[in-house]
Amino acid sequence: MTRSNPPVEEADENDLDVGTPKEWAAGLPGVYHSMQPALKHMGVERSARTLLRMNQKQGFDCMSCAWPDPSDHRSTFEYCENGAKAVTWEATPVTVSSDFWAEHSITELRGRSEYWLGMQGRLTEPVYKAAGEDHYRPVSWDRAITIISDKLKSLASPDEAAFYTSGRASNEAAFIYQLFIRALGTNNMPDCSNMCHESSGVAMGQTIGIGKATVAYNDYLTCDLMIVIGQNPGTNHPRMLSAMEKQKENGGQIVAVNPLPEAGLRRFKNPQKPKGVVGRGTDLADQFLQIRSGGDMALLQAVSKRVLEAEDRNPGTVLDHEFIAEYCEGLDELREHLSGLDEETVLEATGLRSEEIDELADRYIRSKRTIITWAMGVTQQKNGVGTIKEMINLLLLRGNMGRPGAGASPIRGHSNVQGDRTMGIWEQMPDSFLDALGKEFRFEPPREHGVDSVAAVRGMRDGHIKFFLALGGNFVAAMSDTAATEAAMQNLEMNAQISTKLNRSHTVISEDAEALILPTLGRTEIDIQATGPQFVSVEDTVSAVHSSEGRVDPVAPGLLSEVAIVSRLARATVGDRIDADWQGFEDDYDRIRDHIAHVVPGCENYNRRIREKDGFLLANGPRDSRKFNTPSGKAMITVNELDPMECPPGRLILQTMRSHDQFNTTIYGYNDRYRGIKKGRHVVFVNPEDLAELGFKDGDLVDVHGEYLDGKDRALRKFRAVAYPTARGCAAAYYPEANVLVPLDDTVKGSNTPVSKGVIIRLEPAADGPAGGTGEENAKENMPATV
Repeated sequence: MTRSNPPVEEADENDLDVGTPKEWAAGLPGVYHSMQPALKHMGVERSARTLLRMNQKQGFDCMSCAWPDPSDHRSTFEYCENGAKAVTWEATPVTVSSDFWAEHSITELRGRSEYWLGMQGRLTEPVYKAAGEDHYRPVSWDRAITIISDKLKSLASPDEAAFYTSGRASNEAAFIYQLFIRALGTNNMPDCSNMCHESSGVAMGQTIGIGKATVAYNDYLTCDLMIVIGQNPGTNHPRMLSAMEKQKENGGQIVAVNPLPEAGLRRFKNPQKPKGVVGRGTDLADQFLQIRSGGDMALLQAVSKRVLEAEDRNPGTVLDHEFIAEYCEGLDELREHLSGLDEETVLEATGLRSEEIDELADRYIRSKRTIITWAMGVTQQKNGVGTIKEMINLLLLRGNMGRPGAGASPIRGHSNVQGDRTMGIWEQMPDSFLDALGKEFRFEPPREHGVDSVAAVRGMRDGHIKFFLALGGNFVAAMSDTAATEAAMQNLEMNAQISTKLNRSHTVISEDAEALILPTLGRTEIDIQATGPQFVSVEDTVSAVHSSEGRVDPVAPGLLSEVAIVSRLARATVGDRIDADWQGFEDDYDRIRDHIAHVVPGCENYNRRIREKDGFLLANGPRDSRKFNTPSGKAMITVNELDPMECPPGRLILQTMRSHDQFNTTIYGYNDRYRGIKKGRHVVFVNPEDLAELGFKDGDLVDVHGEYLDGKDRALRKFRAVAYPTARGCAAAYYPEANVLVPLDDTVKGSNTPVSKGVIIRLEPAADGPAGGTGEENAKENMPATV
């Protein structure tokens, strides 16, 4: 039974309360904060039918993080607190009524918070905003599809359109989406990978020939040493804590490298075990290196240098010479390069002591099986690509690749973001994929590379891109340089979004533009098509592909699946321009999977293998057979120039991050329980000694100004300064609020990912005016020039 438009109160930042940060994660509070919103918003029956089927065989895949599922010891409660929040947010019976659109103008909605927009409930009918109007109005599905199709056909070139993809899209939806886009004639496919793990794909692709983890799930449990760099498992992928607990029980060690001490890296109280309820739980990190933001490359080079020096002292006992000789190249060049590494430069860049680096090097040398795992704390640094290459160097020196319990492990932050890339969602797919796609559907796919997310904003800004379609996600809130992104989006002639709930991207529309919102089924919901019930498939962070099948009735009768929406758009727009059965794809998802089997490497016999008990594991050369798809056929030990981040006196290095009540741009609430924040998000975390040196005290209201070479003033107004044990010289604030500080043209070298983990800021006493980000009123004037 549905209900509509509940009253939702906006947060009053004046009520913000700051308490003591937690020293452990989960436990009974984790259970309470999982179940309380589920029972409140879904009720007992719907909560049971969703949560007990999440991440289970013949169930549905969690729509939040991409952490893999255990195959042989899956729990009845195979979900975490934030996974439960994600399910509650999607499977809520609250719906947006038809009257809502007449009651609320787009101008009004734009003034609402992300939290308020999401809490209005599920979208249930297509809506359309005509040029010159300020309201969405309900329209039929046929009318909505025709409006979009007619617009696409009217463009002077397919390259005047851009097609965004969020990580929530299934493999089946992603495959036919990229097919539709390429049949139209463009590769303009910005996606959420551009903003998170693009640096991982570039660095790993260039060094080991594949941009995916070289480990399987059980490797996390059996490694001797896990080095966790730039990630916060307790909030961003909490089920990883269970694997870390098991690794510790098996005698392994963990080293955490992060500018902030995070509760989920200190101690874990597993609520499914007695010691997690009444006991102390499990201490996780054996060593915590509180590194200065941007110092990870210097740390990794220093450890590699110590490994090489240990080999020199005891020849033949430290390096894996047999592995290096057969499978690698570049050792001599690395040895020569690191011989000149200056220790004082390393200590300045990292903020660490030599003894701390010595300890990490000793742990690594003693370990026979090491995994290095990382997330966006690394990938969004200016030198993120080079830093990941240094991780690969360190692993290769001791043969930690293609061995049980060892390897490289980027942790994806969104459920199927890796699967979408596998299915062809990339603006620069290789010719081998395009050749297979063209042969399968009898057409010539476009070969010129398209735009990524940053380039898409530039294209909209400059008037080259006039149409934008998003398959899920919240592009406006996810992108850097909020003012520049919003101004660019308002240059569009049409903005269309395939969504489950309202978000800010539905509101950033110029008066003269057209806009549509197409509501879609969620992962939790039963999907019935002409041939009967359907399921989809996803790929997790270790390349395991498995099915996902909704278990609750759709929240409204008129919803279409992502596959159905894309199929209808393609049928109306490109028709029989290629040899694709668009109607058949909507009717029976097996037909899509048959084509995937012919086009996507490693997906042979897809329909049979996806129905196996645990799905299947995609082939991975470095993991399976130590084969490296590089020009030489060997893993590349690389030389990377150390370029330490410089921070002028009186300034700090800021990183953006999630709160605990959030998933990506979705705000579940205004509390960050583990960091001690309640009833607000307008905070900046600063080391207490830095606050004192800058002339501030805990609780002061400050304006946070970003400093960049273009001289534009980007600022967060009236943020609460919170004394917090960050690394000295470092600060942190929540995104998407802090995205306003990240310039559009400040991107990672080699990957074009926004540098959200390295913003030079200054703090000033808060000026009069409203709290929040600035620059929107002069956004076009403040937009950086194209670099």
